[in-house]
Amino acid sequence: MQKVVALIVFLGLLSLPSMAQDRVEVFGGYQYLHIGGSDGVSGQGFNGWDAAVTGYFNKFVGVTGDLSGSYATVDGVNAHVYSYSGGPVVAFREGKVNPFAHFLVGGSSLGASADGVSVSTNGFTMMFGGGVDVKVAHAISFRVADVDWVYYHIGGIDGGPSSSQSNNVRITSGIVFRF
Repeated sequence: MQKVVALIVFLGLLSLPSMAQDRVEVFGGYQYLHIGGSDGVSGQGFNGWDAAVTGYFNKFVGVTGDLSGSYATVDGVNAHVYSYSGGPVVAFREGKVNPFAHFLVGGSSLGASADGVSVSTNGFTMMFGGGVDVKVAHAISFRVADVDWVYYHIGGIDGGPSSSQSNNVRITSGIVFRF
């Protein structure tokens, strides 16, 4: 499933250069990821980066490819979460304020290291949310916020049980360039 999603995102990104002016958006910015707790375990906040490319077929409908990385230190253990996803986006792209909504599906990698020992595992990711961009110039916007509900299904480490986590939220903010 992950390979199919990655192929769809890759093929979608290849078609972006052929699109007309103002049909491609490139985003880069800060990301805060909160992985919610369960079974008596408290949640954890991660800080990191997010980058996305969106190609629009018309003024309102397009496809997004998204990559992100988040990092935290928990009880002396350095942890990271990387995700790659893609999917449809619907936006209102007229005027100064441009709201949008998207549904992204892809994969993730969760890793941790401490005292020279590292472990990692891969899994499935699904994100649903939206945000608001505010134009500051013809080809530049500021992404005030993009808030997503995030679902992870991560495989077990060293043959252990897999786990699912759905009490997660991701918030991004940054700069959008339009071409």
